[in-house]
Amino acid sequence: MTASAPSTPARRNTARRARRMTWIAWGFATPFLVLFLVFMAGPIVASFAMSFTDLTTRDLETPFAVNLIGFDNYVRLFEDPRFVRSILNTLAFVVIGVPLTMGVALAVAIALNTGIQRFRTVFRVGYYAPVVTSIVAIAIVWRFILQPDGLLNGALSLVGIEGPNWLQSTTWALPALILMAVWRNLGTLMVIFLAGLQGVPREHHEAAMVDGANAWQRFVNITLPAMRPPMLFAAVITGIGYLQFFEEPFVMTRGGPLDSTLSTAMYTYQQFGFGNYSLASAASYVLFLGIVVLSLIQFRVLGKKD
Repeated sequence: MTASAPSTPARRNTARRARRMTWIAWGFATPFLVLFLVFMAGPIVASFAMSFTDLTTRDLETPFAVNLIGFDNYVRLFEDPRFVRSILNTLAFVVIGVPLTMGVALAVAIALNTGIQRFRTVFRVGYYAPVVTSIVAIAIVWRFILQPDGLLNGALSLVGIEGPNWLQSTTWALPALILMAVWRNLGTLMVIFLAGLQGVPREHHEAAMVDGANAWQRFVNITLPAMRPPMLFAAVITGIGYLQFFEEPFVMTRGGPLDSTLSTAMYTYQQFGFGNYSLASAASYVLFLGIVVLSLIQFRVLGKKD
C-alpha cells in the first residue's frame, strides 16, 4: 500500500511555517536592504541620471531648475584634451602595470614555492608588507628614492648612468608611478599565486620529468594551464584597481608635470571639486565602462579553456 497524501490541515501548517520563515528571513535582510538602497543603489541611479543633466554647484539650491542635456556631457569629455590625456595615461598604467605586476608576482611566488627554503616566511611577510602600509608612508619613502640625488639615481650612478628628475619629468613620471605600484601590489598577487602553485599536482610534473620535459617545458605546459583560474582572478582585481589609480598621482605628483600622470579617476575627482557634478558623473561612467570592457577581455583571454 502506498502512503496516503498529507491531510489538508497538515498542508496548511506546512505552508504557514514556510511563510513565517520567509518573513523572518526578510526581517533579517531588511536592515541591509535599506542601507544598500539608501547608500549604494540610490546614489548609483542618481549619479547616472545626473550625467545627463547640467547640474553644478549653483544648482544645489534650486535642483528643479536643472535641465536635461542628453549626451552633451559625454561629448564635452572627449572634446577636453585633459580628459583624453587622462584616458591615455590610465591605459598606459594598466597595459604596462598589470602584466608587469603579474609577472613579477608569479616569479616571486615560484621562487618562494620551490627555490627559497630558508627564511621563507620572512620573505613572504616582507613582500606583503607594502600592501598593508599606508600610501602616505609609501609616498614619502618613494619621494626620497626618486629625488635627483635619491637612492635610485645613486644606484644608477654606480654604473655610470645619470638618472633624471623622475617625478618632474614628463617622460619618466608615469613609469616611476608604475614602478611604485608594482612594488606596492605584488604582495597580494604573490599570495594568490602561491595558493595556486600549491594546488598544481606534483604527479603531473613527475610524469613530465619521466618523459624528458625540462623545467621550462613543465612550466609552460603544466604550471601555466593549471594557474589559469588564479591568474584570471589576479588580472581582474589588478586591472580594476589600476584603472582606478588615484592615490599615486594625487600624493606624488598632483597629476603633473603637465598632466603626464593625470588619471581618469583624478580628473573625475577634480571636476567634482570644481562643482561640475554632472560632468564628473559622466566621467565616472566612462571609467565604469572601461572597467567592464577590460574585465570582459580578461575573461576572454584567461577564461577556462579545454
